[in-house]
Amino acid sequence: MNGTTVPLRPLTLVEEGDEVLVGDPDTGTFVTMPAVGGVVISALLRGATAEEAAAEAEAFAGEPVDMPSFVATLAELGFVDDRPGEERQAARTAPIQMRRWMGWVSQRMARPFFGPVAWTGYVVLASFCLAVFITSPSLFPSPARDAFLFDDIGLSALLLMPFVMVSTALHECGHWLAARAIGVKSRFGIDRRMMLLVFETDLTQVWTVPRRQRYGPLLGGMATDAAVLSLLLGARLLIQQGLWAPPQPVDATLAVWVFVKLAGLLWQCMIFLRTDLYAVLVNALGCRDLWRVKTLLLRRAFGRLTPEQAEELAGAAPADLRAGRWFRWLWLAGFVGVLAWFVFFVVPVAVTVLRWAADGLLLGPFDLRFWYSLLCTALLLGPVALAIYLTAREYALWARVRTLLVRRTRLD
Repeated sequence: MNGTTVPLRPLTLVEEGDEVLVGDPDTGTFVTMPAVGGVVISALLRGATAEEAAAEAEAFAGEPVDMPSFVATLAELGFVDDRPGEERQAARTAPIQMRRWMGWVSQRMARPFFGPVAWTGYVVLASFCLAVFITSPSLFPSPARDAFLFDDIGLSALLLMPFVMVSTALHECGHWLAARAIGVKSRFGIDRRMMLLVFETDLTQVWTVPRRQRYGPLLGGMATDAAVLSLLLGARLLIQQGLWAPPQPVDATLAVWVFVKLAGLLWQCMIFLRTDLYAVLVNALGCRDLWRVKTLLLRRAFGRLTPEQAEELAGAAPADLRAGRWFRWLWLAGFVGVLAWFVFFVVPVAVTVLRWAADGLLLGPFDLRFWYSLLCTALLLGPVALAIYLTAREYALWARVRTLLVRRTRLD
């Protein structure tokens, strides 16, 4: 290998303490390795030969480096550009996801919305929302009342989903624009959290920048939520104080928006799920795979850890092990938090709609109200049904893989 160059893809290197985070932004593949690995990769990216890169690494580490083995590892990771000009797809991080990264807005255009002044404004707006709920508790949403725009429950249910979709889109656009503000790309996808369907923005490329710069994209969605919620509450506060007297449907529309935005904002505060604040926690603690380590630690606590998993746990990053010791119990307790959120925000709406739908379905298929009720119920429960389908598919795949591994073990 001496005297030859190793063509690498356009990799990024970010120092992470005693390690370096190496990644391919196009495919979304990122790994940590000792700092000496970063020295080798930096040299190869400059066009140095394998012999020259090995010499730089030896000077840095004080001992020889096994270049053939290291280059083979880079090839396994897909970091070696063995097929120049070929476009490689990013790794899928959600069951339903865009294939390409989005970079339609320039960094210059997005930066003012997520600079120091803007973030100060977002904190002020979030504080304003909290103050309004404390001083004017009547503006805190009542789901059984505020989720329905009209007396017609069916029509209100039909309109509620577009409200949720638009609210979610605004949240995810906040992530996207905040990412563009620091010059990285992202993409949208659909996943689930437990049994709930969620939209998400793949921010994998934030690993190409130093840790302190990642907080903006991670919190961009919640910042957007706080800004929108403050405008909605400000308008409702003007109405409550008699300073504005719009038509009743306007106030009802504002109430629906407050309900939807607050439900989404509180959902993101559930740090025990893979929400925005969970991502902030992982970044702040320097974790690599806290979610997986949490699972392994729970399996060990309940005596269900296999030898292979014990070996995997032994090789986990120290930061993941430290955080996992308490995060696993927070995750278990989090089921109570999810249940409380579900009972307050979802159950009253679902019960109201189902009662209304039951009255229509009892009329039979020869009545127009029957089909109207069926349509409204399907649209309301459709996302939940899709989440259940994704869950079943995931567990079916897991069971199939496990069966194949058991068969292979028996054959061996």
